[in-house]
Amino acid sequence: MVRKPLNILFLAAEAVPFAKVGGLADVAGALPRAIRSLGHDVRLMIPRYGTIRSNQFNLDKIGDPFPVPVGPGQEHIHLIGGVLGSSSDQQDAVPVYLIWSDSYFSRRDRVYGFEDDAQRFAVFGHSALAALTLLNWKPDVIHANDWHTGIVPTWLNTAGRRDPFYREIASLFTIHNLAYQGAVGRLILTFAQMEYVKHLSVEQPGTVNWMAQGIAHADLVNTVSPQYAQEILTPEMGMGLSPLLVERRERLCGVLNGIDYEQWNPATDPHIPHRFDVASFDRRATNKTALQQQARLPVRPDVPLVGMVSPLEEVKGLDLVEPVLEWLLGEVEAQFIIVGAGQPHYHEMIERVQDRFPDRMRAFLKFDDVLARRIYAGADLFLMPSGVEPCGQEQMIAMRYGCVPVVSAVGGLIDTVADHTAMHGRGTGFTFSGHTAEACQGALQQALDIYRDKKDAWRGIQRRGMSVDFSWSASAKEYVKLYQRAVELHTR
Repeated sequence: MVRKPLNILFLAAEAVPFAKVGGLADVAGALPRAIRSLGHDVRLMIPRYGTIRSNQFNLDKIGDPFPVPVGPGQEHIHLIGGVLGSSSDQQDAVPVYLIWSDSYFSRRDRVYGFEDDAQRFAVFGHSALAALTLLNWKPDVIHANDWHTGIVPTWLNTAGRRDPFYREIASLFTIHNLAYQGAVGRLILTFAQMEYVKHLSVEQPGTVNWMAQGIAHADLVNTVSPQYAQEILTPEMGMGLSPLLVERRERLCGVLNGIDYEQWNPATDPHIPHRFDVASFDRRATNKTALQQQARLPVRPDVPLVGMVSPLEEVKGLDLVEPVLEWLLGEVEAQFIIVGAGQPHYHEMIERVQDRFPDRMRAFLKFDDVLARRIYAGADLFLMPSGVEPCGQEQMIAMRYGCVPVVSAVGGLIDTVADHTAMHGRGTGFTFSGHTAEACQGALQQALDIYRDKKDAWRGIQRRGMSVDFSWSASAKEYVKLYQRAVELHTR
């Protein structure tokens, strides 16, 4: 049976290139374009923050201001529009709508971190729904992402069921990171004029949890990797929401994120000193030399260079790093480079280890995209010991650039890195189970043994990693299946 193309509204708090805080922005900037290439009419909607300039992105106002019922009365909202992708090729360009509210978004210079974030994103959700009546277009499904948009599937499944315009619109709710839930006092329901929303058993007394509400009310729910979808069903990883997730497990699944192959391509990347691909892989070695020079480390092609690109946070496994580095730099002949920023006590720890091994380690305690790319392109191994990782993209980028990942066996890491030992010599990296320094050290030792003693096997690991398809095209097909299923479930 040939299915008709779908109309899809993609809602997110951030999207590349307009506004970025984390990985959600990368997804929102890439996935809609991949879905559109499959023949579906997908459109993106985000808030218009003060950092988004209309002349920078060729944005134009659409229609007149429209009222949105919030607070004691109404908020008047402007809708502005542009495109995501090439404006010269309208077939590939995704229409983008930005919600302009002077009070809640357009005079703010950050995406998150305000005391009234709950009110701000309630305004965004209601505005997104109201804006549909201005457009000569109606979605078959709204794809809402994370707690900031949880109000939308909640409204659609309550008040929206009684509205002829909205009652046929299905919803998909994607959990990018369950740690951020948007829990706030129940007075938010008065502000949102949604006092009818029922308290959920997983919500703390006197609160509304927009992540939980989105999970409870959406037609379908997914996470950003199959393994993470299973992990959050457990009390240990469910962040207090596992009873609700277990209750809805028949409508929960995982779809692995991709990476943008145009943005992350060692054959065309202008930020690395020497470009290469699988066919010209020998050129990669010159990137290691350039990286060692930039980091002011001894230029030694024979010494394994381990890289790490990460926020310096406990959830990323920074609690394991100090003992692992003491072993790696003190007992093994190796070098280590890290780029990232985060909690001050991890900055202090990294600097403490660097002071002990100044000729073997270099730390760049900042976010630096260009340096990160050079680590992917020049390091031999990539360390990613996350305690929790819904999907992760760093390990996929590392493989794309021929850098062998050593990762903890959680979430999207285990879904993307094929352990070389478990695959009987046909893997793409190394994994370790159990969140301990000893387990991490064991996986690194396995990798280092092959690096030093089995050069052909090591080259095979690199080439296989570079050849795996982590592009958004495969993920987009899976999302289209979810949209179709959401529509079918909604109309039952």
